[in-house]
Amino acid sequence: MLIAFNKPYGVICQFSAHEKHRSLKAYINQANVYPAGRLDTDSEGLLLLTDDGKQQAQITQPRHKITKTYWVQLEGIPDANKLALLQQPLDLGDFIAQPAQIRLLNDTEIAKIWQRDPPIRVRKTVPDFWLQIQIREGKNRQVRRMTAKAGFPCLRLIRVSIGRIHLFDLGLALGQWQECQTLP
Repeated sequence: MLIAFNKPYGVICQFSAHEKHRSLKAYINQANVYPAGRLDTDSEGLLLLTDDGKQQAQITQPRHKITKTYWVQLEGIPDANKLALLQQPLDLGDFIAQPAQIRLLNDTEIAKIWQRDPPIRVRKTVPDFWLQIQIREGKNRQVRRMTAKAGFPCLRLIRVSIGRIHLFDLGLALGQWQECQTLP
């Protein structure tokens, strides 16, 4: 079984109760499924869950090179030289991130994004923009660390796809889940 879930902000990627955050149990009433990878509590979007250990490894292990796509709201003004840093190996201290594929989001894509609860902090004197980032690794806070290293603090991060499974193709509202037939 493979489940796609549109994870809201503030939800922790575990089923057991947590003292500060809502858990997956508040949304998913399916027994014996486990997250195939994680999204940080402050990240949103597509989370896959499965009851198959082999499938879980296929989705999460970097050697399988499944592309993960993120839409990130970044602080600052897009600068070609700084953005180019994301498209080359980037030393993050404990590992070197492989080059990402990036592109600026257009207004039609941005219009698909739901309001976050709570909303991000908005500073009237500091502009922001939306960027699509595709990676094949997915290490701990990797996208946030990469954008910070390039000089763009991350205000919001939404995973929109894992392999061929795309959140907007599924039509999942925030907090909804459904079984998938497609493998990543």
